[in-house]
Amino acid sequence: MKITIFGSGYVGLVTGACFAEVGNEVLCVDIDEAKVARLKEGEIPIYEPGLEDIVVENLREGRLKFTTSIPEGVAFGIYQFIAVGTPPDEDGSADLRHVLSVAESIGRHMEDYRIVINKSTVPVGTADLVRQTIGTVLAERGKEIDYDVVSNPEFLKEGNAVDDFMKPERIVVGVDNPRTKELLRNLYSPFNRSHERFIAMDIRSAELTKYAANAMLATKISFMNEIANISERVGADVEAVRRGIGSDSRIGFAFIYPGVGYGGSCFPKDVQALERTARKHGYDSRILQAVEAVNNDQKLHLVSKIREHFKGDLKGRVIALWGLAFKPNTDDMREAPSRRVMEELWKEGVSIRAYDPVAMHEARRLYGDRQDLVLAENPESAAKGADALVVLTEWMVFRSPDFDQIRKSLRQPVIFDGRNIYNPEVMEQLGFSYYSIGRLARVAKLT
Repeated sequence: MKITIFGSGYVGLVTGACFAEVGNEVLCVDIDEAKVARLKEGEIPIYEPGLEDIVVENLREGRLKFTTSIPEGVAFGIYQFIAVGTPPDEDGSADLRHVLSVAESIGRHMEDYRIVINKSTVPVGTADLVRQTIGTVLAERGKEIDYDVVSNPEFLKEGNAVDDFMKPERIVVGVDNPRTKELLRNLYSPFNRSHERFIAMDIRSAELTKYAANAMLATKISFMNEIANISERVGADVEAVRRGIGSDSRIGFAFIYPGVGYGGSCFPKDVQALERTARKHGYDSRILQAVEAVNNDQKLHLVSKIREHFKGDLKGRVIALWGLAFKPNTDDMREAPSRRVMEELWKEGVSIRAYDPVAMHEARRLYGDRQDLVLAENPESAAKGADALVVLTEWMVFRSPDFDQIRKSLRQPVIFDGRNIYNPEVMEQLGFSYYSIGRLARVAKLT
């Protein structure tokens, strides 16, 4: 089959590469000439495990191609995927300019039947706007060409996106035409072999499903952080509480790990967009508002602990920071807790020595050269000479460091653990003052 993907960002590139991997011919369209030039050479602009290998392989085999030509893209595939960004507008709602621009381009250049598939995360009702936009342009051209619009939201986890696409838990498709449903079922049949994952529904329900899924997961995170904050006040251990409630099959262990809040390109944006959608339709979504508020506060929770430990005397101190990406196995720093923590500490005159296995280049792109930010070569050099160590991303490389060396490297043996990856009793025995989330602080005895 011939497939066109508009947008070669995270979703578009993974989608295109994975469709090519199962034998389809895929043409990815992007208006960024520099990005397209790099992609043609097999250089991918994001860090995603396994993605570069399948991009390079399918480029070599000729199944995956890249272009900046919109007319070429519209002419290429019967399946026209829209996978462009929908960044938050000023009021938090999704900005649909890029989506509707692609729809207008499809209407401008199509000459025969096309299935237009919304892969971007978009508010309920966007398919109607896409349909209307294409129809208006066709009318201006004096053309009567058949087309269908489909909602096909993505459910890719950063750091596991290739496996998520190749072995999906569900394939949600919103359609209003039985013929189109079968065409989409056929397109996704290579990913739907061991058991039925294809879930067809009406278009508006499919659009809402994506937002509902992300909002539910974000709610679990914020709820657990609320429980962690209560635990600190009543003297409970949130990790014990987590095990106690997670063993209930109705709750489960997924997404109930306390920490410094969620980040990334999806949860913050999608919770905001769904709340704004509800408000637009006359409903006050108090749960979504609370989820967002709790998360915003949680990102600065460790900063409060740092202030308290140093009795407000932060100016001129050096803080080592392990983890810049919003989660492991990605270089994505969008809405990352690390950004809020660093920016708040900078206001207090703190210098940061940071290390992340893959997000260093992204930090350099975001912040450039500044005297109060050193991007260290490894975790140990980040800790050297720092007043305290702050852990913000639970990369595997941070789980079992040489604590004797870390203690000797730090000016003071203090660790602020934003992901609860260390054992408080062990940290105390090793001579550290140890602060985590939802557990009582362990303060090292001065000798």
